[in-house]
Amino acid sequence: MTRPSGPSLTRTAGLVGSATMASRILGLVREQVLAHAFGASHQMDAFNVAFRLPNLVRDLFAEGAMTAAFVPTFSRTLTREGKDAAWTLGRRAITALLLVTSLIALVGILFAEPMTRAFAGEFAAVPGKFELTVRLTRLMFPFLPLVAVSVAAMGMLNALGRFFVPALAPATFNLASIACILLLVPLMPALGVEPVTALAFAVVAGGLGQVLLQWPQLRAEGFRFRPDFAPQDPGLREILLLMGPGTLGVAATQFNVYVSTVLATSQQPGAVSWLNYAFRILYLPIGLFGVSIASASLPLISQHAAREDTEAVRRTVAHAMRLMLTLTVPASAGLLALAVPIVRVIFERGQFLPSDTQAAALALMAYAPGLVGYSAVKVLSPTFYALRDSRTPVVISVTAVLMNAALSLAFVGRLGYVGLALGTALASLLNAGLLLVLLRRRIGGIEARRLASTFVRIGIASAVMAGAAWGTHALLEARVVPGPGLVAQVVRVASAIGVALVVLVLAARALRIQEFDEAAGRLLRRLRGRGKTSTRGDA
Repeated sequence: MTRPSGPSLTRTAGLVGSATMASRILGLVREQVLAHAFGASHQMDAFNVAFRLPNLVRDLFAEGAMTAAFVPTFSRTLTREGKDAAWTLGRRAITALLLVTSLIALVGILFAEPMTRAFAGEFAAVPGKFELTVRLTRLMFPFLPLVAVSVAAMGMLNALGRFFVPALAPATFNLASIACILLLVPLMPALGVEPVTALAFAVVAGGLGQVLLQWPQLRAEGFRFRPDFAPQDPGLREILLLMGPGTLGVAATQFNVYVSTVLATSQQPGAVSWLNYAFRILYLPIGLFGVSIASASLPLISQHAAREDTEAVRRTVAHAMRLMLTLTVPASAGLLALAVPIVRVIFERGQFLPSDTQAAALALMAYAPGLVGYSAVKVLSPTFYALRDSRTPVVISVTAVLMNAALSLAFVGRLGYVGLALGTALASLLNAGLLLVLLRRRIGGIEARRLASTFVRIGIASAVMAGAAWGTHALLEARVVPGPGLVAQVVRVASAIGVALVVLVLAARALRIQEFDEAAGRLLRRLRGRGKTSTRGDA
């Protein structure tokens, strides 16, 4: 059984990143197909709010708190007691998850109408919009137990040093969505239902696909599932104890989602969809950099914590944070510089109009600074759980949520829906900053001087890169490759990104940013075919 060692963190993150890249690209293709078919219509607003309801409960009980509590406990059991004990814990955790999430899904189906009214009561002003949201919500709640099992499978495989297949699993969700849009949407009117109903079927199919993709590899490792309800199991009780505060923390975050959703539905029609399209673009670098680095580092941090090796924990977290900064700061700057052309080339066709492009681009620019915060939290928050401290990230999360709600309420009056995105971004940075300060105290340092130096240098390099990207696109649009055609748009965006990457590499070399050279070198070896990939952590 191979697990990532310190020097292999970049390689493992690169492996996860390549799988996540495929998934996120499919996610953008999915959003393109959605934008072409539905634009920022009433149907799309209804789907986004309806999906937000089961997604809220998923984050509450399945992904956020579950991952942070389960992976360290499973890794600790695996390290200290071996595979058999870890498999037993896995079976008992999945059994408990299925019981709880199935019950929640049933309650959600029964009470979909009052839940929808609490989230989007304003939809009742548009004939049929509220009722459609309720129907879509009921259809999508069975997604919850499926994704809960998928998350548990992902956690077990990551603890075993298997990263590629779990990172690829979300791609099945996007594939199911694309297939249902292309195949089922045209059939829906003949069945007497709204075309957007096909997307609800796609959500459930995507959840099932995530389980089916991971299960063969889990069985190959020796896992066999059978219902095993053992509430007195010490490991399961530890997971539940860690999940308790974690669930409260995620609940606080979801309260903010609730506030943002209510405020967005009170804005002009299309606001919910504009925010969703913008965040989907932001989700690509979050998944590619934040999630991949966190997925690679968490099992390793958990193992070091299980051995009470604080120095190794400190070293791994510091390396992960520096690597994350060198990737997310340039991505954030790039999104700020090229927000309008990126949104235009991805979405502007069919029912997605030029006015929608401008609106979604403004939301993307407001979200962009939060990319660093989102990604940092994915590394920092689970580290506290690995150290058996679930209270600190909860307190910080609640603090950030209150700040987010306050900023959203303050900004929405002046900036409209854009203020909601900006408030969310600023709150994510606050969340990450507070976690970083408290973790530094907890583990006796986090190489703060080197981390700050990396941040300043990559910030300078990113500013130069963003200027080059914006200038290149403006020049091409004005003189070299003008015109509204898709080919011209792609050429301009691709050229601007290409020039930006060259400038970033040169600036990073000039500023001697070691972690950037490390990540870039790994990527180049992959592109040249010299780096062999596998599903193991030491790939």
